[in-house]
Amino acid sequence: MRWDGQAITADDGALPGLERPALSRIGLMRTVRTPEFAGITFHEVAAKSALSQVPAASRMPFRWTVNPYRGCSHACAYCFARPTHQYLDLDAGRDFDSQVVVKVNVAEVLRAELAKKSWRREPVALGTNTDPYQRAEGRYRLMPGIIGALADSGTPFSILTKGTLMRRDLPLIAQAAETVKVGLGVSLAFADEELQQQVEPGTPTPRARLDLIRAVRAAGLPCGVMVAPVLPWLTDSRDHLRRLLDAIADAGATGVTVIPLHLKPGTREWYLQWLERDHPHLVAGYGRVFGRGTYSIKAYQEWLWERVRPLLDERGFGSSGHRSGSGATGRPHDDGDYPAGSIVEPADEPAAGTRSWPAGALAGMPVDGAGLTVAGAGPDQTLF
Repeated sequence: MRWDGQAITADDGALPGLERPALSRIGLMRTVRTPEFAGITFHEVAAKSALSQVPAASRMPFRWTVNPYRGCSHACAYCFARPTHQYLDLDAGRDFDSQVVVKVNVAEVLRAELAKKSWRREPVALGTNTDPYQRAEGRYRLMPGIIGALADSGTPFSILTKGTLMRRDLPLIAQAAETVKVGLGVSLAFADEELQQQVEPGTPTPRARLDLIRAVRAAGLPCGVMVAPVLPWLTDSRDHLRRLLDAIADAGATGVTVIPLHLKPGTREWYLQWLERDHPHLVAGYGRVFGRGTYSIKAYQEWLWERVRPLLDERGFGSSGHRSGSGATGRPHDDGDYPAGSIVEPADEPAAGTRSWPAGALAGMPVDGAGLTVAGAGPDQTLF
């Protein structure tokens, strides 16, 4: 990998005078810029904790996460994590893409937390907020220490990423999988590189991520794929979905979930700004599909699911390990649905009345009014 030879030097690019009060409160040590990462500023912090507990009301199929970075150079216009930067007095737009917080001591802190007698070795998920294999990982190399700490403590874990840098750690992950359950997932929502580079300019190409899926499977590890998010009028055509799912199946994915775009406050403004600039003819349609809400209207979700479901069935992904209720009952996938191979299920059973995960599916691993037409839409793109 082109980032493998990079290392942290004593004071390369350090900016000792640059401090922000909110960053100081979370342990800011220094701020760094380097020529190798033009346009990106790293804020190195000493984290007080590594494990984050997921709120009890969350629909996520995991209870604990580790996020070594905040902010992400992938620069995905739709990223749901953008609003989290506002807690640091940074904006959810350009700052999220270029001001990356690095928890330089995260592996050491994690190892100490996992050594506590109170730790129950519940599954830990990585990549659920910002990507642990974004470009910064090529410089800071935090993931090998995190993986080692989890494996040494007997803690199962999962990793979701768009970053092909994960290939560097596949031998270490495969070794960990000999003693703990491991899940791996790749996020891939585009078949067309040109559009992908417009929407998520800092990410590896679709072809590179398909090669990553093949590498994961060749290493004897599972790999689920999240086709997320599906963008109205841009990636929801039958042709695009068919080509993408064909490529994912050919790469050997163990499961697939397909999730429509969500637009949280903070993300919404940034994404719609991009849409207005690059695809202004779609803005009115997005207003109909989303209104003022975060989620697309139910009519759009059902329309998309009716389109996606047979494509998944045809490729053997119709019941590919996502939580019960998806597919089997005809319910569209949502952001709590993870594909087979991508997540490690908790050892204990969920409480009565909550949704469960199919037995064995995860072992060994990690949107009013139809009929309106948007100008320029293809023959099967008439909707809402």
